[in-house]
Amino acid sequence: MSGSLRQELLDILCCPVTRGPLRYDPEAEELISDNAGVAYPVCDGVPVMLIEEARKL
Repeated sequence: MSGSLRQELLDILCCPVTRGPLRYDPEAEELISDNAGVAYPVCDGVPVMLIEEARKL
C-alpha cells in the first residue's frame, strides 16, 4: 500500500497528542498533525502513531 492509505483508515485515525485530525502526505508517506506540529511515519502502509517516532515540523 505504499504511497496511499485507505480513506476509511484516514477517517478513523486521529493525532494521539491532540486527538485532532490528520492529513496524509503521500510523497513523504507521513500523517501530518498540523495542531501538534508533527508528522507520523507510515511504514509499509502501516501508520506509526507513536510520538517518539514523530518528526517535528
